[in-house]
Amino acid sequence: MGDDIDPVTGLPKELVSFEDIAKENQAISVKIIKKKFGKKYTLIEGINKHEINLKDLAKKLKNRFACGGTAKDGYVELQGNHLGEIKDELVKFGFQSENIDVKQFKV
Repeated sequence: MGDDIDPVTGLPKELVSFEDIAKENQAISVKIIKKKFGKKYTLIEGINKHEINLKDLAKKLKNRFACGGTAKDGYVELQGNHLGEIKDELVKFGFQSENIDVKQFKV
């Protein structure tokens, strides 16, 4: 029975999701960058790639926003400007709202 209890949290192991715990401690920065031909991309930085599966997160965000994108080098990049909705989506995925800094884009 002692093997079923997580030594770190003291909770039953089946209830512990370290990715969920890690999401609460991420300091995320979201901003717009411009690339070739003036195309805008939404850049999500500050997510620890060792604690969160970035490729899975990128896939979910790409499906949600119906856009292309990638996950690499500790950031997620989505094609297009999604600043208006990205914070709400990240909160739905378990990230803390107060830890998400959305830098508004000036046209």
